[in-house]
Amino acid sequence: MPSRPQRPQVGLHVVTGKGGTGKSTTSAALALALAKGGRRVLAVEVEGRDALARLLDVPPGEGERPALTTDAGGSVHVLDVDARTALHDYLRLKVRVPGAARVLTAVGAVDFATAVAPGVRDVLVLGAIHEAAGRERAGRDGPHYDVVVLDAPPTGRVARFLGAPGQTTVMVRSGPVRRQAERVLSWLRGPGTQVHLVALLEELPVQESLESGAELAAAGWPLGSVLVSRWQDPALDDAGRAAARSDAAVGQLADDLSRAGLDLGTGAVSALHRELLDRVERDEDRVALRARLDDLGREVIPLRHLGEEVERDDLDRLADDLEVLT
Repeated sequence: MPSRPQRPQVGLHVVTGKGGTGKSTTSAALALALAKGGRRVLAVEVEGRDALARLLDVPPGEGERPALTTDAGGSVHVLDVDARTALHDYLRLKVRVPGAARVLTAVGAVDFATAVAPGVRDVLVLGAIHEAAGRERAGRDGPHYDVVVLDAPPTGRVARFLGAPGQTTVMVRSGPVRRQAERVLSWLRGPGTQVHLVALLEELPVQESLESGAELAAAGWPLGSVLVSRWQDPALDDAGRAAARSDAAVGQLADDLSRAGLDLGTGAVSALHRELLDRVERDEDRVALRARLDDLGREVIPLRHLGEEVERDDLDRLADDLEVLT
């Protein structure tokens, strides 16, 4: 058996994808896979949906909450970061007037600032994650982490989100906001960051993955892997697909069914053959879409198809698929 390739040590896994591709489920499973490998993991979401908390059976709330520990000594904590709380905390720490953050919140300054300055909002959200991730290096109290899994905004917004600190350093010449942006930018641009794209083998998700991957690469963000949700192997190989399209296919199908004790009428056999051809066409479409993802030049990792309701056992199985990233 060939040995696994040596992978770079990653301190920040950024997971993005078009809405509906399973981005949050994949993020939760990746956090679990890393914890199974003995890592202390901070799983973070920034969209206010409590998706990671639900998937990892953590009650909704603020701050970092423990989700699980593993036999290997790993652990997962969940953190939800929203712009309003991040700005409130920033004002509380940086504005040296007692109660200023509370007053500014009361008069609507927080909502105003996050609406008119979305770049600064994203810097503060990323800053809150950076503060938690760097707690051990800074010698502060609280949980310490080896790695962060960020359930990032969808592909349509992720490049702007990650690029906000750099844009802020251009617009803001000095002061605490610029220093915050510089620290966050240095962390994000470090060698331990990878951005993973979650895709489905459907036209729009694949096209958006290609466009987002090209945009991220052009901006200098290090692409990790392409994670294909709801993977299904083709029902037939090339020879089987050719046989299904042959003139003798209906007769062969009737014979096969008869040998299995199913003597169906001509109409029923023809209907089954049409279903088979539909599956063949879907499989061929998916094979073609899978080939298009190779244009990104990154490893493509298939992730098994889960049910509509994802349970903890499902996450365990998905974590097995993602073990290659640990």
